[in-house]
Amino acid sequence: MIGEEMKKLVLAALVSALCLSVPFSVVQAADANQAVVKKAPAKKAVKKAGVRRQAAAQPRDKVVRRVVTVRGKKKAVYQRQTRVAAAAPGRPTMGDLAGLNLTRDPLDLKSNVALVIDQNNAEVLFEKNAGVALPIASITKMMTGLVVVEAGLDMDEMLTVTDDDVDREKFSSSRLTVGDRLTRRNMLHIALMSSENRAASALGRNYPGGLPAFVEAMNAKAQGLGMTDTHYADSTGLNKQNVASARDLAKLAMAAYEHPMLREFSTDAKAIVERNGRPVQFGTTNGLVVPSSGWQIGLQKTGYINEAGRCVLMQAVVEGRAVIMVLLDAKGTAARVADAMRMKKWLTALKPAGFSESAGAGAPGIGVMSPIGGGSVQSPVGM
Repeated sequence: MIGEEMKKLVLAALVSALCLSVPFSVVQAADANQAVVKKAPAKKAVKKAGVRRQAAAQPRDKVVRRVVTVRGKKKAVYQRQTRVAAAAPGRPTMGDLAGLNLTRDPLDLKSNVALVIDQNNAEVLFEKNAGVALPIASITKMMTGLVVVEAGLDMDEMLTVTDDDVDREKFSSSRLTVGDRLTRRNMLHIALMSSENRAASALGRNYPGGLPAFVEAMNAKAQGLGMTDTHYADSTGLNKQNVASARDLAKLAMAAYEHPMLREFSTDAKAIVERNGRPVQFGTTNGLVVPSSGWQIGLQKTGYINEAGRCVLMQAVVEGRAVIMVLLDAKGTAARVADAMRMKKWLTALKPAGFSESAGAGAPGIGVMSPIGGGSVQSPVGM
């Protein structure tokens, strides 16, 4: 009996020793892990519900579930992706506001206004909204050049760029800085070739009587040329109040073409001019004047401000015919070049006789003249 009781006591002592050998902290850790496992789904559910509520409040957002690895363990995360709205359309030009963009033409031009005339006899070969006065941007500088060369001013006089020449209307960039000194000749050169606004401003400001007298001379010259739809407000074209019709600009091109300096300066692809006594290279704003373009251009000027769109005025020889071409209010940086190429292709394909029968449909505001002078072909097209 005593032996059995001793065995029971020894067995009880062993069991007690075994239980005491397990650290209490491990038990606590196990209980804590168990609690985390039990609570995690509830926390996750709350998080998901919160995400769903936010997504409902912002329907433009999209919630994406991703699985990532953190310290060797996979974890699900939820990320919000905001849908980017499509870019807003560009600001409408003055031509758009006037409804000119509704006019269709046989060449599907992207320019709201187009005009092509025969330089030798002023015969209209193609026109589209050619009588509407619109902002002309830097095409203004062609009149600036015309007034300068006809004023008989000293072309070697040094002119200085001042703070008054800085564009505070459109905040356009310039390679000229305040204090730069160039001759009037070089100012005119880069104003026509590179469309340098500060140079054009300096030219007007250094006219006898200053800029107001220069603008007055510009408007007087326009009236003298019969440009009845034209008004100038500055010498650069940055002011949207510089307006003209394509028909008026054709008259300007005819007059400007008579001056070799304007032809040369406007059609140089690049040139080195002295600025502060140091040679600096400037380039053209019209890629069509480079020899590799295949164009034969005798006079040109480009222009752009938001209100005017992309514009170009050119004298060119196409298939032996000298023409004046005006394209106003084109959309996109390459649109005016593309339209000029379409027009050149169209002029190349002109037939000497019977063209009016195959010219295609015209539209209100569109006229296509027979090369023989057979009259304007106009017929309505779906708008």
